Amino acid sequence: MSIWFKDYSGIDLSTASIGIDSILGIEFIELGDDFFKAKMPVNENTKQPLGLLHGGASCVLAESIASFAAFLCIDPEHKTVVGLSLNANHLKSVKDGYVYGVATPIHIGNSTSIWDVKITDENKNLVCTVKFTAMHKDIKK
Repeated sequence: MSIWFKDYSGIDLSTASIGIDSILGIEFIELGDDFFKAKMPVNENTKQPLGLLHGGASCVLAESIASFAAFLCIDPEHKTVVGLSLNANHLKSVKDGYVYGVATPIHIGNSTSIWDVKITDENKNLVCTVKFTAMHKDIKK
């Protein structure tokens, strides 16, 4: 059984990357029944001065995936999603290639959701682990 608010199986993920996601080259690539996956290149836009993946870029990837996933769990006619908290632990450096982020829910409630995001390199080594909390905010009409 899917965790999403409605059937998003036909969603075109290739057009979902805008703003900072687009600048960093983040691509949303897979929506499963209980996870959301994206990838991001390790390049001049995502590296820090020493040539390694910037921790802030990993945080952007994690928040983008988890925020989008949280949004797909709510009724967009009545609610929207805003980030409340992000905690990241950077475990391994990456110099090139791609990193992949997968968001899975820890908790999906009426007013908040908590997401576990695992970021791995191309060899499936764990690069960063993130806990993200989103508020499901009522839309004022």
